[in-house]
Amino acid sequence: MSSYTTAELEALLEDRYQRYNTKDFIPHDPVSIPHLFTQKQDIEIAGFFAAILAWGQRKTIINKCRELLQRMDNAPYQFITQHQDEDLKKLLGFKHRTFNDTDLLYLVYFFRWFYEQHESLEEAFVGYPGAPISSQKARLEFFYSLVFSLPEASHRTRKHISTPAKKSACKRINMYLRWMVRQDKEGVDFGIWKRMSPADLVCPCDVHVQRVARRLGLIQRTQSDWAMAEELTQNLRQFDPTDPVKYDYALFGLGIEEKF
Repeated sequence: MSSYTTAELEALLEDRYQRYNTKDFIPHDPVSIPHLFTQKQDIEIAGFFAAILAWGQRKTIINKCRELLQRMDNAPYQFITQHQDEDLKKLLGFKHRTFNDTDLLYLVYFFRWFYEQHESLEEAFVGYPGAPISSQKARLEFFYSLVFSLPEASHRTRKHISTPAKKSACKRINMYLRWMVRQDKEGVDFGIWKRMSPADLVCPCDVHVQRVARRLGLIQRTQSDWAMAEELTQNLRQFDPTDPVKYDYALFGLGIEEKF
């Protein structure tokens, strides 16, 4: 249990949120990758790959993302929607940890199929007109099902996209959604998606966030799963019900920068 009072805990989280949610955060984090672009679809695609590849040391992640974008001629939306078969050879040999070119080629295929029908990747989470999805859990499950709904879906790629249906905490997808949905004056997150509210977001739970959150008494659950991510988010809502995931900055900063 935490030795902090509720007021002390709120003061700590708010102080660190203000400290770490700044432009200085961007260059050293995978969020720097979508910040290379201004077009909405480029931000969506670059952000998605940066989040999916956010595994390991941040410097390595950023370098691998830059390599991937170079293979797409630093124009991911144009590459995905207009490539010829010959262009796909540029993607062969790409690898980061267990993510390889088989996974990459399928996701490029899926994105091309999706963008032929929809303007924004946001629609892959919120559902289609007339069939909106209200809970964040259902949105992530819908996205996973949609990505792997095509007959050409690569079975091995499933392990790289998490879903609450498999009890995953979905750290990377939740981080991606934070980037796309949250918006404040500091501009680290983009806020380009408007059909989801920051109040709906679920906190990304990497090992640093989990460790700090447990020390602060924000998590009681021992398993690292979806229920734990929801527990943390619910506890953060007591400090800011409209934007609980802003404290991801505080928990991450305490864990990474301060070794709390």
